[in-house]
Amino acid sequence: MQDQKITTFLMFSGQAEEAMNFYISLFDGSEVLHIKRYGPNQDGSEGSVMNAAFSLNGQQFMCIDSNLTHDFTFTPSMSLYVNCKSEEEIDHLFAKLSEGGSVYMPLAAYPFSDKFGWVGDRYGVTWQLNLAGK
Repeated sequence: MQDQKITTFLMFSGQAEEAMNFYISLFDGSEVLHIKRYGPNQDGSEGSVMNAAFSLNGQQFMCIDSNLTHDFTFTPSMSLYVNCKSEEEIDHLFAKLSEGGSVYMPLAAYPFSDKFGWVGDRYGVTWQLNLAGK
């Protein structure tokens, strides 16, 4: 893991590895950097993610499967903002990320962007997708 001072941290409840693999399948130049799993007789469910790091197009993220029950989950007030280089890219990401999730703002032209969309994915993480350079 490179020396990145500030890293986005995502906490899941049993879906960390599935979400991480889904995200790296969507962005070129992405990979799992490391993964450590809970073993037998540890606080988390055996095999679940104790901690992991992955990169999406060079940007690093961390994730875990929390072994505690919380009264919260992801909220749209924090989202990942992606500048897309082409219409094909933004259309593809919007379709895949909104599958099984929620659309907060449909892909459309807005006063601030020629093409923009905001979705919550099936894991609860929210994504703002913008067609860059328009």
